[in-house]
Amino acid sequence: MSQRTERRGIHVDQSDLLCKKGCGYYGNAAWQGLCSKCWREEYQRVRQKQIQDDWALAEKLQREEEAAYASSHGVQTQSHAQSTPPHPGHASLGPFSKFEEKKTNEKTRKVTTVKKFFSPSSRSAPKKETQEGKTTSPSISRHASFETDQVSRDFVDFLKNLQKPGREIHKQCRAFIVNMSSKKDLSAEELSECVQDFYQGMADRLMSHFKGSSDSVEQVMDQVEKYIMTRLYKSVFCPETTDDEKKDLATQNRIRALHWVTIQMLCVSMDEEIPEVSENVVKAITDIIEMDSKRVPRDKLACITRCSKHIFSAIRITKNEPASADDFLPALIYIVLKANPPRLQSNIQYITRFCNPSRLMTGEDGYYFTNLCCAAAFIEKLDAQSLNLSPEEFERYMSGQASPRLNSSEGDWAQTGSAPGVTATNPVLAQLNHNLELLSGLSSKQEKLMEAAQSLQADLLSWPESVEREVHDILEKYPLEILSCTVSAIDANNVDNDNLPPPLTPQVFAG
Repeated sequence: MSQRTERRGIHVDQSDLLCKKGCGYYGNAAWQGLCSKCWREEYQRVRQKQIQDDWALAEKLQREEEAAYASSHGVQTQSHAQSTPPHPGHASLGPFSKFEEKKTNEKTRKVTTVKKFFSPSSRSAPKKETQEGKTTSPSISRHASFETDQVSRDFVDFLKNLQKPGREIHKQCRAFIVNMSSKKDLSAEELSECVQDFYQGMADRLMSHFKGSSDSVEQVMDQVEKYIMTRLYKSVFCPETTDDEKKDLATQNRIRALHWVTIQMLCVSMDEEIPEVSENVVKAITDIIEMDSKRVPRDKLACITRCSKHIFSAIRITKNEPASADDFLPALIYIVLKANPPRLQSNIQYITRFCNPSRLMTGEDGYYFTNLCCAAAFIEKLDAQSLNLSPEEFERYMSGQASPRLNSSEGDWAQTGSAPGVTATNPVLAQLNHNLELLSGLSSKQEKLMEAAQSLQADLLSWPESVEREVHDILEKYPLEILSCTVSAIDANNVDNDNLPPPLTPQVFAG
């Protein structure tokens, strides 16, 4: 089977990553393939139509009430003309008055709800809320952590450089946080709409202040996002009104069930036997897992970007050439399967809802995030055809009845439940087997070393006895004899003196 055929199940055209309306920005599956700008426009159009329908319904109810009231009033006038007592007549209007009050309350409730949902969040809070804002909300102060306090101090220090505009920005951000803390009954989409409206209003005012300097505006907006989302993180991340937690559990169980998927099945161009490639793979897994520990959407995006860059480095080292987009997506899917990141769906939804939209529409952050969304969607829909397996093999692997393994003789698929591979079906299991082999070798070496040590100990214990025995045998064979001897004076009369030289005689020299 050719490489192109194997890639058919996971290949994604780059055009599929862009907005379906053709604006050129990156789309998102959570926005039905649209970019954040087009999605907001579409969302506003639908909501505006809903508001118009609600107003039309309210006007219709009002006309019906007026007609009913006019009809009832005519009946009441006719009753008075017939000398009907006034009190019973007023009593007969009681049920209609209740009906009218009920309809009026329903109309008012609907209109108020619509206005509340779509009131611009950038407006200043009412005086009552502003006064309450002077004393920090108990829920905010109760959950304030060291990180939150540090971010608040950094935000204030950053705004000091802006002087008067900085004080106004801080005031609006504080009022917005207090206002958001009271909107616990809103859905996640409505909370997202409030935050995005605030971003848009703040960016517009900053753009007029900095006179079109996009870099300065982006720098301030990054700090605003960090401050706001750090304070609101616990109330807007994976809220109870959504099914994000349910999706997280489903995704984790799905990835656990796909533990048998090999790097060869996904046609990933990475060789983990190369130390540098293996190091980049470990770093990529660490970064994608670290994403869950961050609070700010921009920081979560930074983790995704670092993970993606490590993947590109691993592919480049393996192929000795720059990696392509077709190589990146299968590798990203493989990293996600190996890492099984905690709360993956919640993190994706959190970034989608509360990140600065400009980051998701363009740039490398938006590209990598869009690919991560594609990888998560692919894992959910992964089937036998995507991995070039038969349905029977896929079901056996998913149920755990079989596991892909390498045919060492031919290097192809084995006959009974095997998968294509070059080194092993699962790198983790391969590393585990390798470690077990090393431990087995070390165990045998340790046994030999212990035997040699025991032999040396026995030799050391027997050596003194053997030396003592040898010395005793030598002494018995060659006993020691001590001979007595007398020492004579040098001038004594003995025969040995004959051997001495003659004494010196004085010699006289003629002078």
